[in-house]
Amino acid sequence: MSSQGPTHDEIDFEFLGNLSGDPYILHTNVFTQGKGNREQQFYLCFLVDNTPIRVFKNAESIGVPFPKSQPMRIYSSLWNADDWATRGGLVKTDWAKAPFTAYYRNFNANACVWSGTSSSCAKTNSVSAGAWETNELDAPGRRRLRWVQKYFMIYNYCTDLKRFPQGVPPECKRPRF
Repeated sequence: MSSQGPTHDEIDFEFLGNLSGDPYILHTNVFTQGKGNREQQFYLCFLVDNTPIRVFKNAESIGVPFPKSQPMRIYSSLWNADDWATRGGLVKTDWAKAPFTAYYRNFNANACVWSGTSSSCAKTNSVSAGAWETNELDAPGRRRLRWVQKYFMIYNYCTDLKRFPQGVPPECKRPRF
């Protein structure tokens, strides 16, 4: 999902290649005002439906931009990133097996419509509203997220001290929930 321009907002879900028989890796990233570098990666050994895998809380109060003020569209594409995405570039794409096909099955998008400077989503604290609308995970959702992060997360920018030797980004120092 992405807006347009040099200060775009973007939420990425990328399925990385693998060796036959190995679990797929889901690579996620959040861009705010054109800046990304907020990657997390997971072995995808479970269905994502109704299982939270990522939380990026609004931390504007401490100066961290949040993707909320630009309209975004959903994009789907296939692209070659075998210089980094497939086991750090160790596994190359076998172009002899082209063409490659990807598809979605039973895909549903529940979204708000952007018009001008605001969204069609009403602010609500209704129990019946989805977690994405209320911006909070309930207790079972938090348990599922902890399970995913404990057993399947293989990279988290918030723990990469080599990448951030001067200290991790400020949002990483806040509670997850």
